[in-house]
Amino acid sequence: MKHKSNIHVLELNTYEAPRVYEERNQDFVSIGEGNDYYQYIIDRYIGSTTNHAILNGVTGFVYGHGLDATDSSEKPDQYAQMKSLIKNKDLFRVVQDFVILGEGAFQITYNTERKISEITYFPRQTLRAEKCNEKGEIEAYYYHPDWKEYRKRDKLKRIPVFGTSKELNEIFIVKKYVVGFHYYSLPSYSASMPYALLEEEISAYLINETQNGFSGTKVVNFNNGIPDKEKQIQIKTDILGKLTGSLGDKVIVAFNANQESSTTVEDISLNNAPEHYAYLAEECVKKLMVGHRITSPLLLGIRESGGGLGNNADEIQTATDLFLNIVIKPAQDIVIDAIDDILSVNDIALNLYFKTLKPLDFMDEDTDLTDDQVEEETGIKQEDINEEKVDVDLSNEPYELTDELGKSILDNLQGEKINDEEWELVDERDVEDENLNSEDWANMLISEKKSIFTRLKDEVYAKPDGFSYLDSKNYKIRYKYIVASRAVGKGNKSSRPFCENMMRLSKSGVVYRLEDIDRASRDGVNMQLGHKGRPYDLFRFSGGVYCRHAWKEVLYRLKSNTEPSKYLDDYKRTKTIPKSYQARPRGYKDSQKAPWNQPNHGAYPK
Repeated sequence: MKHKSNIHVLELNTYEAPRVYEERNQDFVSIGEGNDYYQYIIDRYIGSTTNHAILNGVTGFVYGHGLDATDSSEKPDQYAQMKSLIKNKDLFRVVQDFVILGEGAFQITYNTERKISEITYFPRQTLRAEKCNEKGEIEAYYYHPDWKEYRKRDKLKRIPVFGTSKELNEIFIVKKYVVGFHYYSLPSYSASMPYALLEEEISAYLINETQNGFSGTKVVNFNNGIPDKEKQIQIKTDILGKLTGSLGDKVIVAFNANQESSTTVEDISLNNAPEHYAYLAEECVKKLMVGHRITSPLLLGIRESGGGLGNNADEIQTATDLFLNIVIKPAQDIVIDAIDDILSVNDIALNLYFKTLKPLDFMDEDTDLTDDQVEEETGIKQEDINEEKVDVDLSNEPYELTDELGKSILDNLQGEKINDEEWELVDERDVEDENLNSEDWANMLISEKKSIFTRLKDEVYAKPDGFSYLDSKNYKIRYKYIVASRAVGKGNKSSRPFCENMMRLSKSGVVYRLEDIDRASRDGVNMQLGHKGRPYDLFRFSGGVYCRHAWKEVLYRLKSNTEPSKYLDDYKRTKTIPKSYQARPRGYKDSQKAPWNQPNHGAYPK
């Protein structure tokens, strides 16, 4: 409120870009007047209808259907570990903070071996940067639950930056570079923030107009002398309490020296008020769209006046492609780069991407890109697309291979015979009913050989419920081809040559790596049985539609360096596995069932 002479006028706050400043008597760096810039952004998110809708839409596009990896099948253990470290809810919240506030924060938790045990969300607005060291580096952030309530006597929690300490908890800030800002990064739409505030003010003003019966602005004149300022403010407060709504002052109180000692009430009207507010509201929407670089409001479910959805599919597709490439993909890349840096501590290197929200109808099938490249660009699993395109007629009899074709297929599916002098068979399992992944299965049943002294030491100091986790050099996990169903269908009383040859090799001791099976699938082994001659997943569907065979997981230990663990006998008796463990390679449940026993005998429903 400004005081000018005896006139009291309430003004709208003017927008100012945030100021970042250091103070001598504090260790952290403030942002915004009163150190409340993040709360200012949150208020604009909550208060502005258009800004709220846009930010929710952009967040949805960036996050999509969550994080995935094009090489998940080639690196199943790393993929499973990544999924266990980063929960979907935490990732979504970091993405939302990054879109709305311009920055997001991961809290990194380490175990005693200095490996990451957990990656969780941390509210970005609760953190302030520590002053830089002599090298210009930020080494830590300070936490306070509500910086508006911060007092100098409050004790702040210092959290070191990722990779700068030996503490068990660190902070990783996800942000992009903004010219002129070192400590903090502004949201991409910061230039349009005044229009979000203006839209809020227009909304509040119109609500106030409604609550006051559209009475217009009033001037109340007291013409019986001018009291002191304290008395003026008291009288003004009393009048406002009786004449105005809860969202803002609608009157100006003026004190005059005379005019017959009477009080007058005058209207201050605004010509063409509806058109004026309609123009301002529309201008706010336009400027917010520009600030957020929205190529078409239809992308966010906002329909333009007079527009429709019936005849502009090409325009929407073009707008979608442009929006994803200039706005969404760069934001996703920043988040993925941050996650890559974090996961590298645990030696996890995956080709990560966000599964897109882009409609399938917009995909161009005529492309020279590989499946992995298409999957990364579109965010859609190519195996899912291939499955949706499969159309098998179940009324047809099973396809029979010639001996020559079967031999050619088997030549491309290379297996191996395990040297039984060096390696010993430990266990075989049908994994569909288990809850233990392959690596933990092996580590549970195999222990490294130890000297008598080491055994005694372990007996004294080892935790009673602890496991011995070994390097993969001590065990092998392979898959062998087995008969999984004895059912006989009409016109299919004998196995196909492919399956007969696979069983012959299995009986002679030939087993396969998961990578060998997946590679054979990609190379088109047995694709004559796929829909229209296309490759299919050999691990999931073995010999194809109506097939009676499946895969069994086999565990070997290195004799010279390992021994059966104390858990092996109990495991073979009960087959009971802790349910907290994660599932094994993609498609393992189907791999243990013969296609004959799968829905539609292994064929796609259509």
